[in-house]
Amino acid sequence: MASSSISSLAETRALRDRLQAASRRLVFTNGVFDLLHAGHVRYLAQARALGDALVVALNSDESVRALKGPSRPLNTAADRAEVLLGLRSVDAVVVFDGERCTDAITAIQPHVYAKGGDYTPDSLNREEKAALDAAASAIHILELVPGRSTTDTIRKMNEPTGTPAGARRTRLAVLGSGQGSNFEALLAAMAAGTIEAEVTLVLSDRADARILRLAREAGIPAVYVDPGSEPNKLDDAAQKEICDRLRASGAELVILAGFMKRLREPVLSAFPERILNVHPSLLPAYPGREAWVQAWTAGATETGCTVHLVDAGIDSGRLLAQARVPILPTDDAEAVRARINAAEQVLYPQAIANYAATLA
Repeated sequence: MASSSISSLAETRALRDRLQAASRRLVFTNGVFDLLHAGHVRYLAQARALGDALVVALNSDESVRALKGPSRPLNTAADRAEVLLGLRSVDAVVVFDGERCTDAITAIQPHVYAKGGDYTPDSLNREEKAALDAAASAIHILELVPGRSTTDTIRKMNEPTGTPAGARRTRLAVLGSGQGSNFEALLAAMAAGTIEAEVTLVLSDRADARILRLAREAGIPAVYVDPGSEPNKLDDAAQKEICDRLRASGAELVILAGFMKRLREPVLSAFPERILNVHPSLLPAYPGREAWVQAWTAGATETGCTVHLVDAGIDSGRLLAQARVPILPTDDAEAVRARINAAEQVLYPQAIANYAATLA
């Protein structure tokens, strides 16, 4: 970086070694630190109190854009570093490229790593956690300052004043694991003007999911989140990354479109009654996986689809809308699924529009 106020990794490692020689400790934390607010100031003061010097690893501008979207950062890395270095609690700032500060941790080998209270040791990024373990860094999770966040501050700044109900487009984030047929239907409804919305993020737990390609073709930020090592669930780190991505996108509603893994905390608390899903049955009948197969196997003559809110249970949230379809004697399970999918593509966009209108 051009600014002399920003330290190199070598300079920061030298600081760490001098502290160790004097039996003192270097504290390390990382983040975007865009639009500094009281929550940041208090958090950094708490981090500094854990040792004898505090180093802040700052995301580069390109790294911020990859994490937060094209509208961020609000301030350049040089400006963000200058503001941070004006705080009594901050002794040095380094800037890192990429989405993770793993290389900085490995190079600096901090004695203490501090992170905000919206994390737990298990929800730290897996690569960064491995680097911290290799460095034998002590991990401290600090308390959050309630009501203080950059995302909330930006949202308040952007909230329209005196805007008539229904005149503003609802910001949606879409999560999907597969082909994205319901996402395509949502885009078509938006283009037709039947739903006043914009999609700020598409996220998938599968790197090869077609829904990500559809998003990129539409010019929408598309993100893959590694779900972790277990095939049928999202681990804590994935849940935290999804939550952070959704918050950063500015989404008001989270739309599940064929997303095949359950959301847990902290996502559910971050978006209470703001996560919608469409399920291929007439809930409460046939919850869980392959609901159309359950209905067909049971010999039902009718099934359908249900739009519902997502809670901690399995397809147990409040029902918002339903559509019915017949099961014909000549149908196989796939014919039933195709009929349900066609109904979903009509029902889901309308249900999203109707629910968004209740939040205006």
